[in-house]
Amino acid sequence: MRLHRNLCFAVIDGLTLIFNEGKYADKVIQQLLKRDKRWGARDRAFVAETTYDIVRWKRLYAEIAEVKEPFDRDNIWRMFAVWATLKGIKLPDWKYFENTPTRKIKGRFDELSKIRKFKESIPDWIDELGEKELGTKVWTKEIAALNEQADVVLRVNTLKTTKEKLQSELFDVNIETEFLEDYPDALKLKERANVFSTEAFKNGFFEVQDASSQLVAPLLGIKPGMRVVDTCAGAGGKTLHIASIMENKGQVIAMDIYGNKLNELKRRAKRNGAHNIETRAIESTKVIKKLYDKADRVLIDAPCSGLGVLRRNPDAKWKLQPDFIDKIKKTQQEILQQYSRMVKPGGQLVYATCSILPSENQQQVDDFLKSDSGKDFIFVKDKKVLSHKSGYDGFYMALLEKKK
Repeated sequence: MRLHRNLCFAVIDGLTLIFNEGKYADKVIQQLLKRDKRWGARDRAFVAETTYDIVRWKRLYAEIAEVKEPFDRDNIWRMFAVWATLKGIKLPDWKYFENTPTRKIKGRFDELSKIRKFKESIPDWIDELGEKELGTKVWTKEIAALNEQADVVLRVNTLKTTKEKLQSELFDVNIETEFLEDYPDALKLKERANVFSTEAFKNGFFEVQDASSQLVAPLLGIKPGMRVVDTCAGAGGKTLHIASIMENKGQVIAMDIYGNKLNELKRRAKRNGAHNIETRAIESTKVIKKLYDKADRVLIDAPCSGLGVLRRNPDAKWKLQPDFIDKIKKTQQEILQQYSRMVKPGGQLVYATCSILPSENQQQVDDFLKSDSGKDFIFVKDKKVLSHKSGYDGFYMALLEKKK
């Protein structure tokens, strides 16, 4: 591979914003990809994947390059040189790469690869927390899996098409996909591609949604005609899945504290042809109280640490702070206590997170069931999804039923 100056400069500019200004990697990359209209698919892939790669391995590369935060541009070029050397890419004779000690880089990599927090490039506190909650053996496998690049998985919108038809349509534009066993609505891309520019996407035939996330809506046991409340709907990935399972019959109420996310959901619902979704911004507790004992099904896709989705959000491990985990656990319990009251007798509730930590998952469910609000509920089943076993995002979901 030959390095091109303008692509490398884009990567360095992006990393400067992510590392020094705390910008979100996905947003930075979106902007970078608009920089030069002449860039082809391969150029854009280089910029996106190299940026994500260096973000993912920040701690390891900084340690090898012997640089410390805040990184100036020279520091970031040194980390880039480490990345290129470890990838076996020949460094051009640019001033940024003068005196790069390639042999020393490889030696340091071998040395540091014996220490998990460097090998997997994670902050000490996350490494300690993961080991404490999951045990050494499971955590070591899990954090390695969470450092792999995520597959691109689509969820077929069954309101508009079938899996077979979509697969065929994508094949016609040179995008090959495969079915996934145990994920009835999923198609996995065989190679990464820009699916958002396809007619199939514009026509609302699919959404991009990880396979693990696609397990949540079916766990609710939804039937057409029900009233279902998605309480932390965000931009509505799971809401849209619920609507398609319901075949547009019945009512889906999508709620969130962020109105702008619900506006995005409205746009997506229109594209998906999902007509039974109503959005309600949670501006006060009144919105929730109005629905007490009125929902057949309630989904609480709770805010969480996001440790299960590090494959697609590698910068999250550098933004997370220990006190955030403590705060989010309090929030999760408060949400469970309050939102569970919307379930009518005989109805069901799913509590889900994209975390792998038992303290955010089964521990929260146990605490809820022991509480006053939880005494009317029975635990039905749960599902713990770990990346190193599934090959997809880390997830947790529990099904509870309200006594009649």
